[in-house]
Amino acid sequence: MKVRKSLQEILTELKVSDQIKKNIVHWHTIEHKEARTEEMPEDLSDILKTALEKRGISRLYTHQRSSYEQIKAGKSIVAVTPTASGKTLCYNLPVLQSIINDANTRALYLFPTKALAQDQKSEINELIQEAELTINSYTYDGDTPSNIRQKVRRAGHIVITNPDMLHSAILPHHTKWVSLFENLKYVVVDELHIYRGVFGSHVANVIRRLKRICRYYGSDPVFICTSATIANPLELAEGLTEKEMVLIDNNGAPSSRKHFLFYNPPVVNIPLNVRRSATLETRRLAGEFLKNKIQTIVFARSRVRVEILLTYLQELVKHKLGPKAIRGYRGGYLPTERREIERGLRSGEIYGVVSTNALELGVDIGQLQVCIMNGYPGTIASAWQQAGRAGRRHGESVVIMVASSSPLDQYVIQNPDYFFTRSPETARINPDNLIILIDHIKCASYELPFKKGERFGSAEIEEILEYLVEERVLHQNGDKWYWMNEAFPAHNISLRSASQENVVIVDQSDVANVRVIGEMDTFSAMTLLHEEAIYLHQGIQFQVEKLDWEEKKAYVREVDVDYFTDANLAVQLSVLEEDRRRSKEEFEIGYGDVSVRAMATIFKKIRFETHENIGSGPIFLPEQELHTSSAWISLNKDLSEFGEDRLEQGLIGTAQALKHIAPLFVMCDPSDVHVVPQVKAAHNEKPTIFFYDRYPGGIGLSEKVYAGMEEILNQAMAMVGNCHCATGCPSCIGTDALSIHSKKDVVKILDLFMKAAG
Repeated sequence: MKVRKSLQEILTELKVSDQIKKNIVHWHTIEHKEARTEEMPEDLSDILKTALEKRGISRLYTHQRSSYEQIKAGKSIVAVTPTASGKTLCYNLPVLQSIINDANTRALYLFPTKALAQDQKSEINELIQEAELTINSYTYDGDTPSNIRQKVRRAGHIVITNPDMLHSAILPHHTKWVSLFENLKYVVVDELHIYRGVFGSHVANVIRRLKRICRYYGSDPVFICTSATIANPLELAEGLTEKEMVLIDNNGAPSSRKHFLFYNPPVVNIPLNVRRSATLETRRLAGEFLKNKIQTIVFARSRVRVEILLTYLQELVKHKLGPKAIRGYRGGYLPTERREIERGLRSGEIYGVVSTNALELGVDIGQLQVCIMNGYPGTIASAWQQAGRAGRRHGESVVIMVASSSPLDQYVIQNPDYFFTRSPETARINPDNLIILIDHIKCASYELPFKKGERFGSAEIEEILEYLVEERVLHQNGDKWYWMNEAFPAHNISLRSASQENVVIVDQSDVANVRVIGEMDTFSAMTLLHEEAIYLHQGIQFQVEKLDWEEKKAYVREVDVDYFTDANLAVQLSVLEEDRRRSKEEFEIGYGDVSVRAMATIFKKIRFETHENIGSGPIFLPEQELHTSSAWISLNKDLSEFGEDRLEQGLIGTAQALKHIAPLFVMCDPSDVHVVPQVKAAHNEKPTIFFYDRYPGGIGLSEKVYAGMEEILNQAMAMVGNCHCATGCPSCIGTDALSIHSKKDVVKILDLFMKAAG
């Protein structure tokens, strides 16, 4: 009978195996860390102390004790510690203690996803039951039955919900929630780092509305935010809540010894620099751990990848472990199925799970020893969240990041210092984006009339109120502005988009259950929802069968294909106003407002992993105009030595390289920032590359690009220069090299930009 290998034995084999060791480009070991604890607070009730002791907790970690002290002193806090460091107690203890002291106390918990809300509800209810307290904690979301909703509104000490529900179902009906708002003492905002970009800008305005209603009912809640590691937690928490915050980052939780391996699959096509499939390499590595019954989680970036890897791994180990020992976990699974998988992982019955980022957030899945990422998750914060899933309690653990051929993956895998020494990304929000702000002023005026001289958070709004009177949305009577429409506005406003006219996405995969699965602003829809486009929703692939532009509806059907689509935009970009500029003799870097007129022309089908172009087709849609903010860099140098064609191709390749690097620095989805080259920009007639926010009015992304332009150029140069291809390839300057000079020209142009910017 074959003896099972231990984790240490497999790690030793990885170091010596000829087939594997040459692909491990970096091996980083994080040593184990002892817990730092403090005594329980003196004013914590004996009931709670006893309940915690039953769960094996007799002392608090340093960050838990600090959070308790600050919250009890009436301060708002943001607690930033790694995954599985016990952040939940940072807010549950002070909240429960306050309710014990005064039964009228109310708390509102906001979680970004339903799964997380359910998980946290179980956690707090277990503590309440163990303490034998009569405290009511309920979730209030789309699944809450109507007979329970009334009970929640009347008697819920702790109401657990999400921002979308707060926006559309609680705030507009605040008169039904009088006991909550009159006694609201705490608002918990968990997974703070999720609230960035458009979504974060909307949620900041939802919080402005919440605080306005609290003032009306005479309450002023303390805000308790918790976050995974980001570069600017205090700035983000204060921007989101407009309250002074105390930063708690004295993490006292213990951590086990962790090995972090960067694994780059071998090159199989040298001229094109195409590597062996990351999925096949992930299968091989995960299979080795699973065959030896070592609990392993594999993260994949899409539902299709999850299903492919799941099939591979179940096939690989079915005779050893049985098919139920390895499970998938993603959006689309029923809540009962998810709970069953979480229980199986905690009990050890399930050895392996293949997941999208659905398991990245803090759902408790017990102790796993191995985490394998099939591709770089997109941000450093995400990668650390996923890595935190291994070695959550004690014992050695290993994290392996398997790179694909994509430029982003190749950049990160070949620059381990960037990953380990750079602080995670900065999260940006812009609550005063005019389009988003007007939407929430409409919602707020429906909830309560505005008075003369009133501000909305920090925003002055009298001009906007007067504009809405002219538009016959509000009615002014004396020194108050009233909502004058019958319908309430929150229903028509999505927290996920900055545009008022959105394309609704209709899933018709199941004829008996045709349903709306999302929406998208019209500018993005041109390139992402044209007919035949592959649209990804929660990791699931859909093909767009029909786009009804007049009715603003896209009809999609679920598919399983091995390619994605990328549309070409013919863009005319003109600078409307320059707000900032820094320049030298050879260059200028600018930032300001731009008008983007764009027309989608053709789309390409691009194969996963190899990024080969496997087909194309035309797009027939009208031109769209977008007013947004942009950063740009222009050269004052004469570039006639290139010739017009080569200069244009060189700028296109340079823009492609920059397009892959910019999102790393701005902490955004790659589609949130567009990069457009112009051989002769209209405003200064110089070769220019523009970076613009894809959202109307801008949300602060290009402003961050303006501030970090030199570093972005530097890193793009490193990525292209270190690529092993000869003339340019999918891993550096685009899907295919335009000519034999492509790479050389891009390096030359980047060098000119860098000399100028340096």
